[in-house]
Amino acid sequence: MRGFLCVWSFLCLCPLPAMAGELLQWSAHNVQILRGHDYKLSAEERQTIVTLEHASGWAFGDLFAFTDLTYPDGGDSDYYLEISPRLSLGKITGADLSFGPIKDVLISTTLEKGRELKPRYLYGGAVDLDLPGFRFFSANAYVRDDVALDGRTWQVTLAWQRPFTVGGVNFMAEGFSDFSGHEDTSHPNQLIVPRLLVDVGDLSGWKSDTLWAGIEYQYWHNKYGVNGMTESVPQMQVKLNL
Repeated sequence: MRGFLCVWSFLCLCPLPAMAGELLQWSAHNVQILRGHDYKLSAEERQTIVTLEHASGWAFGDLFAFTDLTYPDGGDSDYYLEISPRLSLGKITGADLSFGPIKDVLISTTLEKGRELKPRYLYGGAVDLDLPGFRFFSANAYVRDDVALDGRTWQVTLAWQRPFTVGGVNFMAEGFSDFSGHEDTSHPNQLIVPRLLVDVGDLSGWKSDTLWAGIEYQYWHNKYGVNGMTESVPQMQVKLNL
């Protein structure tokens, strides 16, 4: 775990080497702190979560990755990570694949891994949508393979981010949703996580689009695929863009 954190810190906080050249088009990193209670299937109902998040665009696609470091009150810490590289068919072929609201078509993959858990592999396709007011809106359709379970299933993942202003105050509506099917002993489950944040950095006169604070709501039906286990948790969130 310590070695992993060192590698993550290097990737997120250090400049990429010059040899990356024109491959790297943009990159963004942030740190999030969340606090909530009434978590299901957790040793402690109250916990603090520190999320390290990375996103970047490349000449051939993009990359999204995050790590959740969980600190239950009075319990042992835990971690969970996802790494999601995608290949843009538009970038690779040089063709304009946009039509209607679709601006690009991609091959999408994801690796999911938690402490003492076998990995899950997801692979499939995706479309990025060009919707008015949104910084991004992506829809990914996967084949989902949990190594610990027999067989495979499907998963659809949506992710979005939309800034808006009310009365001169900057807000951000963002989040993601995972919808997964039945796999071996795991039941179909739905994870929906919207966030509403306010630009605290701008309000304080410090720096716009840097420090955000607000609420993240986590709704998870059949959490971890456990039938009838539904989690409904509001979480206070602070987000710092690096």
